Amino acid sequence: MQRLDRTELIFKIISYSFITLFAIAALYPFIYTISAAVSGKLAFESGKVIFWPVDFQMDALIGVISDKGFWIAYTNTLFYTFFGTAFSMVLSVMAAYALSKQRLVFRSKINFFIVFTMWFSAGMIPVFLNYRMFGVEFRWGIIYGFGIQAFNLILLRNYFSGVSKEIEEAAVVDGANEFQILTRVYLPMSKSAVATVTLFYALSRWNGYFWNLILVNWTVEHPLQVFLRKYLSEYLLDENASITNTPYSPYSYMYAMIVMSIIPIIVIYPYLQKYFARGVNVGGVKE
Repeated sequence: MQRLDRTELIFKIISYSFITLFAIAALYPFIYTISAAVSGKLAFESGKVIFWPVDFQMDALIGVISDKGFWIAYTNTLFYTFFGTAFSMVLSVMAAYALSKQRLVFRSKINFFIVFTMWFSAGMIPVFLNYRMFGVEFRWGIIYGFGIQAFNLILLRNYFSGVSKEIEEAAVVDGANEFQILTRVYLPMSKSAVATVTLFYALSRWNGYFWNLILVNWTVEHPLQVFLRKYLSEYLLDENASITNTPYSPYSYMYAMIVMSIIPIIVIYPYLQKYFARGVNVGGVKE
């Protein structure tokens, strides 16, 4: 085993110390959220919950599970995430495939206008009025209105541009049409980029809050993030409403809802993580 000199040893000690501190800082909010959700009311309100649960109890989690409004919002979030991600991926894949072709008429101009939307925006009020004019005020409207993100489209386009032209030419010789080339050549060879963009869209849909809050008028169609904000404003920011006879603190109830809301992301993310870095690195290099 090669012995490290003094400079290398100091560098490794400092590096590992920073990494350890960063890992603790990243994990602490998750640990605290779980601890607050399963701690007793008196222990939480007296400030005894710092890291581990104190006076362990499941009343807050049971209350969340029994909350009908929570599950309606949860179902809405699943609806936005599943159908919104599927719709966005279909549009993005088809558009990226077309834009990756040099033979596309006005290709450079179309690419410029797509990138232009990442640099400049009309502003919040004009965008809001535009969505209102087109009727983006219900669940399907949110899905259609936020179908494509320019960054994700460019990421897929760059990855598709790197696919070997010889393979595509061989598929054409075999009699494949454009749709078959896309589904049987490009998509199988671009799994990492497709998985990465899918993850980006899914997280964006899952965490959708602002536009849904100001555009959707019906509470029954609000996603989980809006439901959490409503609970925060109605029960936690109002001092009188926060006084309850429940065996758990209202804050513990909110943390319990957060725990329930992040479970799907925690379960799904490890399966997509292996594609994440590779998809971003390769897809973001080529023009």
